[in-house]
Amino acid sequence: MRAIVTGPAHHIGGTVQVPGDKSVSHRALILAALAQGESTVRGLAPGADVRSTAHCLRQLGVHIQITGDVAVVRGVGLQGLQTPTDALDCGNSGSTLRMLMGVLAGAGVTATLVGDASLTARPMERVARPLRAMGATVTTTDGHAPVTVQGRARTPICWQSEPPSAQVKTALLLAGLFLPGQTWVQEAFLTRDHTERMLPTFGVAMLHAPGRVGVQGPAKLLATEVLVPGDFSSAAFLLALGAICPGPPLTIQGVGLNESRTGFLDALAQLDVVVDIIPDLRSQGEPMGALRVTRPDRLTGAAFSVDVIGRAVDEVPVLSALCGQALGQSTVRGAAELRVKESDRLAQMALGLEAMGATVVQWPDGLDIGVVGQTLELHGATVDSAHDHRIAMAFAIAGLAAHGQTVIEDAQWADISFPGFWRLLNTLTDGAVRLDV
Repeated sequence: MRAIVTGPAHHIGGTVQVPGDKSVSHRALILAALAQGESTVRGLAPGADVRSTAHCLRQLGVHIQITGDVAVVRGVGLQGLQTPTDALDCGNSGSTLRMLMGVLAGAGVTATLVGDASLTARPMERVARPLRAMGATVTTTDGHAPVTVQGRARTPICWQSEPPSAQVKTALLLAGLFLPGQTWVQEAFLTRDHTERMLPTFGVAMLHAPGRVGVQGPAKLLATEVLVPGDFSSAAFLLALGAICPGPPLTIQGVGLNESRTGFLDALAQLDVVVDIIPDLRSQGEPMGALRVTRPDRLTGAAFSVDVIGRAVDEVPVLSALCGQALGQSTVRGAAELRVKESDRLAQMALGLEAMGATVVQWPDGLDIGVVGQTLELHGATVDSAHDHRIAMAFAIAGLAAHGQTVIEDAQWADISFPGFWRLLNTLTDGAVRLDV
């Protein structure tokens, strides 16, 4: 499949919803599996990554029934996981593989975790090293998947996560649930705190100190109900759409507004995009709200701080697409981890934006986009998604603001995190997206 995006686009305004938050969904399924009793997860993300987590948990002996966006999980407790008969296939999901490494190490369950070609290229030693320090035997393949976890972690640690990573933090906290004593993770700056927010929902008290977070084990998790908010990273593409397309304001309902995730809102404000926030009273541990975005007269380039980028790292591709249309130069720094995601996201955005007429300079941890004092007009081009969902969707936004036709190759990868994205975009832009299947 490929999506052919023609511009200029005209969105029709109105109100839309986005799929459930993928990061919260992963954690909800894993914690429900480790709890005692039956938990219900509502608003579950529909993409393939979360299904990979559910599949792996079933292989470990957990009963999970998913109907639409509702999952019913019959937890087995910390001592109930079973040794799988086959390798745990994590598909394209780095979250699944890294978090389950922590679960397996804590539980003392031997298993091999595998994934697709993209996942196999991503680094795993950043999780393996601290788990080894806790006493588990973790074998990687030249630092990558397949990963085999053997032996039980036995020693709580205080680990300095470098670079800070929410997935590493979560893996260590999950392992720490099984161990007697306190397990701590120290970070130079705050990463996503979905795990810390959700554990108390399952009855686990968190430990907090300046710059670090921890758990006291062995813990006992109790079944509960979890409401998953709409995925902010998915909403970001629609916010970007509202920022570039003429028409009435676009409102996105029920979006998760965890401050460790919403750096993109700060970045939009720097580009002179106005986003109004309407709180949602259904919020549990994760704050929620509606977002209403209004297109500015023009986008203005900006220098984004490392703090903003740290809270918007998944949104850097679509932020780059907006910066390619702004007045002046924009600078992104502190995004080195994007070099080792599903693709080298910095390189892919640079290549595609240059093909569309933008001026881009690559740095090890970021990009310079645009020219001081100038506004570059993008033109259509053929761009490669590199089998990366966020790259595909980011170039959809760039293409909708470009002159002429943009072809996004392998656009079907958007389904990894946002099933139905192309059809929704087609509706919102009044037919400006044409699908070739």
